[in-house]
Amino acid sequence: MHFFGPDQIPVLLASYGCVLVLAVVALESAGLPLPGETTLVSAAVYAGTTHHMAITGVIAAAAAGAILGDNIGFWIGREAGPPILERFGDLVGLDARRRRLGQYLFFRYGGAIVFFGRFVAFLRAYAALLAGVNRLEPARFFFFNAAGGIVWATMFGLGGYALGASFHRIAGPFGLAMLALAVAAVLFGWRFYRYHEERLLDEAERAMNPRGLG
Repeated sequence: MHFFGPDQIPVLLASYGCVLVLAVVALESAGLPLPGETTLVSAAVYAGTTHHMAITGVIAAAAAGAILGDNIGFWIGREAGPPILERFGDLVGLDARRRRLGQYLFFRYGGAIVFFGRFVAFLRAYAALLAGVNRLEPARFFFFNAAGGIVWATMFGLGGYALGASFHRIAGPFGLAMLALAVAAVLFGWRFYRYHEERLLDEAERAMNPRGLG
């Protein structure tokens, strides 16, 4: 549930401008239920129709908010996640081998998860946290996080600026399509994992142990 609705965003933009875009996107990226993407598109439409805001400022604010919020989530996950999982992981079926498999998957595919997660509603809020929990290298995380944030902010910002309010009708189905693809990928991945669990666990053990990741 969002703290405020889409109909309130234009009123707030008139008062707070790009600061609102940065704050909402950053807080959503850190895990709070706020309409970051809707705020970005609304700000871009507002900039294109009223010219009271510069589209470059809107895009920069959204990209900065995405990068800042994701970094907060990443470091919370990196510092707090492993001790919590070590203590309680076995209670939910995440023993040491399965936790190592998570690290292995992020070692191999973490960059893509972070980049494309920016375009999926659920992953936009939690991909950074999961990357931190699974100990994705900070430099690698920052690169793909910054790239995803900049591309996302530019694409949706320019789309809203050029197409106006009609872009909302495009952005919504696009987001749903990305979410559907993500769900399908998770279901396929889970089915694949269940059939090849032991092989994947052994592969992760061999791959991660030489690097000293625990």
